[in-house]
Amino acid sequence: MTDLTPISFATTDIEAIATHKGRIALLVTPKADFDGPTAEVDTLTGGALARMVAGEAFGKLKPGDAITLAYPGGMAAEAVEVFSLPADATVAQQRRAGGIMGKNRGKADLLVFAQDTACAAQMAYGAAMRDYDFQDHKTGGDPRAGKITVMTAKPKAAEAEAAPLLAVAEGAFMTRDLVNAPANVLTTDAFAAQLAEMSSLGLKVEVLEEDELAKLGMRALLCVGQGSDSPSKVVVMRWEGGKKDAAPLALVGKGVVFDTGGISLKPAAGMEDMTMDMGGAGVVSGVMRALARRKAKANVVGLVGLVENMPSGNATRPGDVVASMKGDTVEVINTDAEGRLVLCDVMWYAQERFKPVGMIDLATLTGAIIIGLGHDNAGVFSNDDAFCDAFLTAAKAEDEGAWRMPLGKGYDEMLKSRVADMKNVGGRPAGSITAAQFLQRFVKEETPWIHLDIAGVASLKTETPLAPKGATGWGVAALNRLVADNYEG
Repeated sequence: MTDLTPISFATTDIEAIATHKGRIALLVTPKADFDGPTAEVDTLTGGALARMVAGEAFGKLKPGDAITLAYPGGMAAEAVEVFSLPADATVAQQRRAGGIMGKNRGKADLLVFAQDTACAAQMAYGAAMRDYDFQDHKTGGDPRAGKITVMTAKPKAAEAEAAPLLAVAEGAFMTRDLVNAPANVLTTDAFAAQLAEMSSLGLKVEVLEEDELAKLGMRALLCVGQGSDSPSKVVVMRWEGGKKDAAPLALVGKGVVFDTGGISLKPAAGMEDMTMDMGGAGVVSGVMRALARRKAKANVVGLVGLVENMPSGNATRPGDVVASMKGDTVEVINTDAEGRLVLCDVMWYAQERFKPVGMIDLATLTGAIIIGLGHDNAGVFSNDDAFCDAFLTAAKAEDEGAWRMPLGKGYDEMLKSRVADMKNVGGRPAGSITAAQFLQRFVKEETPWIHLDIAGVASLKTETPLAPKGATGWGVAALNRLVADNYEG
């Protein structure tokens, strides 16, 4: 797994400014007098900092943005990143500043001068999240070297406040690594093995193999992977940090390690991106790692269905009818609508076995959600307003875009089948909604439920403030926040 850049916290040392040979991050409060680190840098550079801050370009910076003072005279540093950050900066602005620090650091040691304990922790989180570089499959790959030192008045307090945030960053890194990994490396066997290794963190991990899944009646899930040589699996991860015997929150992830579309074969152009079709399972895995690393005082169970959707002489055909674990039958109209077949069985199993206090499923489920919401928001569907509002509040607090979408009985008409209890697709209109409506049929009446369609946010062609191009790790922070705010004492 890609490691976080080492981050440490130390007492502010003004004398270190002159001799530090890497990069320095300096926070300037607009219209405030220089003192401490800012005064020292201005003195060492012969007033260059003051001239920069007085300039038009610095005045136009948004909070959390920076101008680079390269190779400053009178200092050993290769650059000073000068950030415009008000004293009352928001968490998002502090993390944005940290993200720029992490992006611009390169391989140099970074020395950060923070305003206070909270700012130090949030900037460290932002720097950690953005300082990610997936090098696993590059010959002679050169991971980013160096370290980050955050100086503040109360380093121990800052370190304590940053610790749970860095646990979330570690979980997000795991998600990114999984989503970025090629399908010939991240097979269902390899995926399950990585999750089994997390037992060393205190998670209870079980891997259910195909014979066990068949006994449980998971025919819908198994039909997706029957055309592949890779065995289908369900992995169960339990974190039991809450009260004994308290019902857990259940997280369920779609883990299609590669999706050709099956017999309903996808076009060749862009099919290479289907290595990320296990994004939902990747997020669930990252959340479980984060909860374990920060020793969350909650009971949470993560379940992922791992399959590969391939065409072969044994593959499921359009027109086939399969029985779900629930007992409902499904006419498979399109084998490229496979994620819902995986999820419906795992969701039913989660409810039957764990009787969860609530259930959230995540999946790169439909292209339709991208048409509706683009790449800024995940689609959110729910049968419970309070549960949904709690998640949306958590997502907003973590600046992870999420937008609630409708459900309704009218959409059920589109799923009617002539030969089975339902079809697995409802046609092009409202494609993301009918997919959610399909899943809702496998949610028990007493179970609060959220479906997250993350097809548009799991992996991006452009960078974001806290992630480079590629896998984003979207959802790890929001779900961790949901657990922290609603399920921990």
